[in-house]
Amino acid sequence: MSFQAYLDNIGAKTGKTPEDFKQLAEKRGLLKPGVKAGEIVAWLKQDFGLGHGHAMAIYAVFQQKKEAKPGIVESIDKHFTGGKSIWRKPFDGLMTKIKKFGDDIQIATTDSYLSLLRDNRKFAVIYMVSGRMDIGIKLKGHEPTERFKLAGDWNTMVTHRVQINEPKQLDSQVLQWLKEAYQKCGDKPMKK
Repeated sequence: MSFQAYLDNIGAKTGKTPEDFKQLAEKRGLLKPGVKAGEIVAWLKQDFGLGHGHAMAIYAVFQQKKEAKPGIVESIDKHFTGGKSIWRKPFDGLMTKIKKFGDDIQIATTDSYLSLLRDNRKFAVIYMVSGRMDIGIKLKGHEPTERFKLAGDWNTMVTHRVQINEPKQLDSQVLQWLKEAYQKCGDKPMKK
């Protein structure tokens, strides 16, 4: 019998998935370090009527390492799929210029945007959509212009928004706004 067949039989018998068992085991404190396999197997046998082999299959699921988180490169790559792939080369060019600001620049990713950080403090965010790259910049006190608009509720983590509809719009002015935000970010005292 295959491992998956064991899990399928357990599901048919108990109505529970391996994830359900994992959540129940966690609530009982059975996933803490130092808990022995025998304790978990005994619980599964007693509370769910599983045989030894089936209980060991569930224990094996608990022991499987969590899926490795993707590295930063893979996380960034996810933002340039499909129609957004046209923005990869302009983004890479922009980052080459931004990294000249200092060696303390990092990129952090979320499912929807990329954050530009200086010493773990955000100074800009970048969103890619098929037809546009949106850059949010944190520059309090700067007056908006036709191009350098207030972010409003678009993203409350930044003060201004620049919409880039074609790569040539990633010009020296955008770079200057980003550099000012980077510099101001460094002026802030570190939180203790």
